[in-house]
Amino acid sequence: MSQATVSRRLPLLWLALHRRRRMLAALLIGMVVFETLIVVITGTIPPTELFGGGRTPPGAFKAFSGSSGDVSIASYPGLLGAGLTHPFWIALQLTAIGSLGAAAVAADVESGTIELLMTRPLSRRRLLAERAAALAAASVLLNAAATVTVALGVALSPDLRDAVPVGGVFAAGLLGCAFTLCVTGPVLAVSALSRRRAHVVGATVAFGAVGFALNFVALAWSPAAPLRYLSPFHYYTPGDALAHGSVPWASFAILCAVGLAGLAAAFVLLERRDLAI
Repeated sequence: MSQATVSRRLPLLWLALHRRRRMLAALLIGMVVFETLIVVITGTIPPTELFGGGRTPPGAFKAFSGSSGDVSIASYPGLLGAGLTHPFWIALQLTAIGSLGAAAVAADVESGTIELLMTRPLSRRRLLAERAAALAAASVLLNAAATVTVALGVALSPDLRDAVPVGGVFAAGLLGCAFTLCVTGPVLAVSALSRRRAHVVGATVAFGAVGFALNFVALAWSPAAPLRYLSPFHYYTPGDALAHGSVPWASFAILCAVGLAGLAAAFVLLERRDLAI
């Protein structure tokens, strides 16, 4: 199917990606460069040397290795997992989700162009579906860029290849897609309800950055341990996937369920809201 055919059949999806093509290109380049740096550091410096000659890192470091507790950051899977839970990785993902999520509905309501869109034979469901698909495509591209970069690094390094199964890298990538879906669904629900793009960006930060902080506190301070179940980062554990070579399907299902519930709520909210106010 040609690009022209896709643009005619899915004009809103294509337009959403086309308008943000420079931003998406910069995010993809940033992701590849960052993950390459992580792979080079991991393959060059033994993990134990990064943490004071073999001393066990504090328990809160589990948040940085993307592990539920089985994988230490002072290991090859832990360091590679840190590259998939690093604040820079989170920032790149949230930038795409926040930008495209705000553009789904809230930005048009804020600028007043939503009424112009609705004068065409275009349903609300199609509007949201195509823009949600554009967001999903951007998230998949970012996760694919990270996954392929790490997979190449593992394949080219004997030390990494012995410690990390290549299947685990793709398992971590699939889990990354589930994580972005988990954040995307609620963000689209906020966009479908809100009149301001700033509200959507704020919700993106809350679901992502605050979720990471909540998981970190829960791991560092035992009285707050039950709070970890409220954070998507409790279920997004790329370090475990890298070490064990498989997808933690229970966590994967929870992340997807939250994302799909948010997406369903977005369709319901958009159908019921008055776009004129």
